[in-house]
Amino acid sequence: MALVRILIDGYSLLHSWPELAEGAPRHSETARDALVELLQQYQDACGTPVTIFFDGRGSRRKPKNESGTAVEVLFSSSGQTADDLIERAAHRFQPYGEVLAVTDDFAVRDTVGGFNGSVASCGNFIAMIQNALANLQENLNNHNRSERNRFFRSR
Repeated sequence: MALVRILIDGYSLLHSWPELAEGAPRHSETARDALVELLQQYQDACGTPVTIFFDGRGSRRKPKNESGTAVEVLFSSSGQTADDLIERAAHRFQPYGEVLAVTDDFAVRDTVGGFNGSVASCGNFIAMIQNALANLQENLNNHNRSERNRFFRSR
């Protein structure tokens, strides 16, 4: 079954990826914006919609979004956590297909797995992102090389 959506615990992923927005506090707008931008590239590469959940405490400002086909960004309300939202979304998407929950929280991974969803640790998902973006870059390089060769042959 194909994935219908990737559900990400934003702060869990940010804490697992210190190289992303290096030097910025993990709960900062700068770190969130860097993560959202990278996830937009990943979504473009893999074609699966991505929703990233942040705990609502702290800044409630939605990260900048310059693309029209953006990653969905949600903040939990007071009395909720990002984990609650991920579990609820996984349950609601169940009739439509499989979701992938990305978090280092074992309880959330167990709950989503109980809904027949897939789960990934943040470390594994980071590797998936890096591989997908490297493959995309390689495909672009090959395409550009092929087009350049075709152009020079037609002259």
